[in-house]
Amino acid sequence: MCLAVFSRLSGQQERVLTYDETVRIALGQSYTVKSFQEEKNSMHHYFRYRQAMFRPRMDMTLFAPQWNENVIPVQRADGVPVYNSFGTMQAGGNLQFTYPLPTGGNFALRTLLYRDNQITTLPLQDYARLYNDQAYTSVSLSFSQPLFTRNTLDENLDEARYQFERTSSIFTREQMNIIYRVTEEFYSVYRATKIVEIAREKLAHSQESLRVARLKSQTGRIPEGDVLISEVDVATNQADLSQAANELERRKDEFKQLIGLDLTERIRIVTDLAYDTFSVDLKKSIDSALNHRLELKEHEYAVKLQQIELDRACRIRELSGEITAYYDITGVSTLGSGPTQELFQSSFNNISDRPPNRGVTFTLSYPIFDWGRGRERVQQETASLRRQKLARENMEVTIIKEVRDVVRSVKEARSRLAIHQKNQDVARRSYRISTIRFENGDLSSQDLSRLQERLAQARLDYLDAFITYQLTVADLKRKTLWDFKNNISYLRENFFSSSL
Repeated sequence: MCLAVFSRLSGQQERVLTYDETVRIALGQSYTVKSFQEEKNSMHHYFRYRQAMFRPRMDMTLFAPQWNENVIPVQRADGVPVYNSFGTMQAGGNLQFTYPLPTGGNFALRTLLYRDNQITTLPLQDYARLYNDQAYTSVSLSFSQPLFTRNTLDENLDEARYQFERTSSIFTREQMNIIYRVTEEFYSVYRATKIVEIAREKLAHSQESLRVARLKSQTGRIPEGDVLISEVDVATNQADLSQAANELERRKDEFKQLIGLDLTERIRIVTDLAYDTFSVDLKKSIDSALNHRLELKEHEYAVKLQQIELDRACRIRELSGEITAYYDITGVSTLGSGPTQELFQSSFNNISDRPPNRGVTFTLSYPIFDWGRGRERVQQETASLRRQKLARENMEVTIIKEVRDVVRSVKEARSRLAIHQKNQDVARRSYRISTIRFENGDLSSQDLSRLQERLAQARLDYLDAFITYQLTVADLKRKTLWDFKNNISYLRENFFSSSL
């Protein structure tokens, strides 16, 4: 059950977090999740972009103005060329509607309308200037269709789909990885917290031992050297406590950065040392991993993407063709000068007088000899395709090996945890009895200090065994994507949404 409790501490709010709460925060706020989410969004928009390539589009271009002046040579049969100066000022634009065809071709309807003010300077006539104003109107319909080749619209859409699906798979896999990393860092902070508690308890015990030793020394029941040893123990434990506290703060900063919290926020994590035990079937684990591990799907997408690159390479040396056709009607004003409205009206009238422009072109293209460039490119992409397939096969073997190893690790960690739990109980009872013996004078301070160290080490060993078990269970979950406790897949639709 998630918990987010705030308590007053040193004038600041301290946020108390459970494991479930930290996972929820990390899945919503961590840099890693946000980064892969943006990558997924990027590929989603790229896929939508490729889908939009199948839809019509309308483009408009305005040129207001388009001005040019240059020198034009005029060849003469009886002398050297004459260089006239020619200038033009155009203002207008065009509008084009393009309708893509499912076959990879397209229809395009285009209109062009502009006014052209021309000036010509004649050096042979004392640089006299001739002025001419025109209006130009055109409406055209064109058609284009590639032949004997792959439909690149479909190919680009397939590529975008595979890229998006692969990125989505990576995003889901990274969510599982971040859960494992949060588990790892959560218990790392918890361990550092417990080390501080153990160090504080050791300091308190050593201070109490020093107090008792001083009382006994005053009555002559123990030598003065035992008092000096107890003083050294207190100083050592104070230094250990300071070092443990600093290490805890470093761990907290790393943990806050991982899950996406502000570094200035005060946090404290809580958990209990209870653990679940469940049976793990090796065959079930392997089957679940082979059916659900996202790395296999990612390799499948990589194979499909590489197949597209191979198809593109093969087209370098394939026969290709294209058929194009156009039909347009054009009008040019014949007045030479006048208001813009009259010039365009003249160009409209000229459309009916001027015959239309039209044409059909059928082209074939085939590379006869390219010095082996196409062949080598195909061999390159073929080798890359074989490598992707080998990587997919090797990943399957790797997954089986990882699952076999993690199942063994879970069983081993569970056995060690039970042993260290018993050892901790024995060390705690022994220290309790030894404390009574020390107060009665039957045990020296050195012996009590050794027993205290033994208890602290037993507690730390049990904590390490508990953390190791929790991490191996978390590793089992991410490597099999199966919840053995509830017997369900972690890829169910509401898993990550419920975690958020």
